[in-house]
Amino acid sequence: MTDAAADIIDLYRRHAGAWIAMRGTRLTEGVWLDRFVGLMRPEASVLDIGCGAGVPIARHLAGEGLRVTGVDASDEMITCFRVNLPDQTAQLADMRSLKLGRTFDGLIAWDSFFHLTPDDQRGMFAIFRSHAEPGAPLLFTSGPAFGEAMGTLEGDPLYHSSLDPEEYRELLDRHEFDVVGHVAEDPDCTGHTVWLARRRFAE
Repeated sequence: MTDAAADIIDLYRRHAGAWIAMRGTRLTEGVWLDRFVGLMRPEASVLDIGCGAGVPIARHLAGEGLRVTGVDASDEMITCFRVNLPDQTAQLADMRSLKLGRTFDGLIAWDSFFHLTPDDQRGMFAIFRSHAEPGAPLLFTSGPAFGEAMGTLEGDPLYHSSLDPEEYRELLDRHEFDVVGHVAEDPDCTGHTVWLARRRFAE
């Protein structure tokens, strides 16, 4: 599956239009997004990691009065994000080497982080911490158990992987995040496995 993992960025570049049409505008993540928003002050800054075209998640967050910065490694997705949310910020970047030089009041990596290999996922937790203000919530999706899985997008293989839940907890704790909520294969969120954590305040 190594080749499929390495092809993720090009896959989303080649099939950006198809993915956007398939994703649609229906928001099924509302309960978790509401919890995420509830942990921040009004007009807080949010970093959307793997933002795609910005619809519906970034648009929903902006509609809640938050200031969204979207990052994605597909320039086609970033172009669409800028069209869909012209008042927000978008930047072309690979999450694995993200260094924006600033921190945010909240971070989200919904249906993006889980396309990375297990080793790349482990490396992301230092990146999450370096971009998170104390008290910032972190919302991301994963698989329910350790392993790799393949889907398809327009007939091409679509790579996913997950760490074991206990390793996610250990990585969050090591990087100064406390778990606020976690549901494996949430029936109220189209079967997503969801993590909501929060960076600790300085003691």
